[in-house]
Amino acid sequence: MARPPRLEVAHGIYHVLSRGAVRQAVYRDSEDRLGFLSILGRSVARHGWLCHAYCLMTTHYHLLVQIPASNLAVGMHAVNGLYAQRFNRRHDATGHVFGARYTSILVETQSHFVELSRYLALNPVRAGTCADPAEWPWSSYRATAGFESGPSWLSLGVMLGAFSEDEQAAREHYRRFVRDGMDGRDTSRGQAPSRVPSGQMAGA
Repeated sequence: MARPPRLEVAHGIYHVLSRGAVRQAVYRDSEDRLGFLSILGRSVARHGWLCHAYCLMTTHYHLLVQIPASNLAVGMHAVNGLYAQRFNRRHDATGHVFGARYTSILVETQSHFVELSRYLALNPVRAGTCADPAEWPWSSYRATAGFESGPSWLSLGVMLGAFSEDEQAAREHYRRFVRDGMDGRDTSRGQAPSRVPSGQMAGA
């Protein structure tokens, strides 16, 4: 029996999560991760998405993307499908790389949006992979915090605008917001900054 299509909201922002089949590693090395980011970047450009944040772990990845039309499923089919082909070809493997269908959660409030920016940044820290999010090169944290330039397809305007109209101040506030989560403050729901994204969100 065919699975029902997902309902997608035009201009909606989604937290997207995809895991490896039977929790296996979907990235074995840096070349795998670079290849995935290249595929993701092409899909972002082709489908007109805004990618506000991302984090690649070992057995899964997280994305925070905004779609202009109901095309999340089409884009994600391309991302996971093309990467799986690349992975199997490179590692002389067969079978599924990803497990069940990707999970997509509509971000319905502006406070949820900024909290997710912290959740993604702290994923490798909470997994024990590194001590500080700035040490993990496979997330958008370093670019958002101003430590390096991110890929051309990473959209930082809305994220930084949630913290301040001034770019330098926004990056400082963002770093502090993430650090509060590291210190054990606001780790579950958190105190969102007073400024919030002006883009459309469900229920806003």
